[in-house]
Amino acid sequence: MNNRQIIVAFVDDKIKKTYDELLNGNSEDLKLHKFISRAISDLKQDPFIGIKIPFKLWPQNYVQKHKINSLYKYDLPSGWRLIYTIKGSQLEILSIIIEWFDHKNYERKFKY
Repeated sequence: MNNRQIIVAFVDDKIKKTYDELLNGNSEDLKLHKFISRAISDLKQDPFIGIKIPFKLWPQNYVQKHKINSLYKYDLPSGWRLIYTIKGSQLEILSIIIEWFDHKNYERKFKY
């Protein structure tokens, strides 16, 4: 990766707070927190580990709200999907977590 620093962040404070609050939830929430934590660890190793989502499938609100120019899906266990984008410079690669969904809501969001 050309010795660039790899950083993983959340798109906004609301998403970060939702992730943190999973620790105070039920057993399913705790599992989901563990899945997302694993994804964060994997993204720190390889930001391109996810599956690139074709432009024609991008939700327009992602493009408008987050000004993305790439979109990736990372498959979590139990049918969950983590959606992220990548931004980069000569010094760093930034993986930005936009949101996560169960399979049903993922299909609805991406109109499958």
